[in-house]
Amino acid sequence: MVFLDTSVVVAFYIPESLSPRVQELFSSDTPLAICSLTQVEFCSAIARLIRMKTIDKPTGQHVVATFQDHVDRQLYSFCPITQREYDLARTWLRSFQTSLRTLDCLQLAVAHGHGLPLVTADKALARAARQLDVNVQTL
Repeated sequence: MVFLDTSVVVAFYIPESLSPRVQELFSSDTPLAICSLTQVEFCSAIARLIRMKTIDKPTGQHVVATFQDHVDRQLYSFCPITQREYDLARTWLRSFQTSLRTLDCLQLAVAHGHGLPLVTADKALARAARQLDVNVQTL
């Protein structure tokens, strides 16, 4: 099982340069995990694409509905965010070792807390994960 960064999830639903590699991952037998934060970040990413006029509102609504359908059909396993993950994220942030921002740090803490490798396309997030000795796979 791998934990997906939101950027990877978005690339499954919105065609972009990363999408072919994400399609391979999604079509493999590897179980995929996300957390509730991923759902919020996904909607935010789609809203941003609508604001930037990359996609129109009906397309955005369809994409969000498709993602929610996949969540409801349990295409993804869910990793809960507990106080332990919040504490770990806070510890990492106050170490001042990385350029991590709040939500990336929290997702990284969820992956680490559940013993899962994080799959991301975000080079800065991958670099921070390596600095913190967290298992990361970069697409």
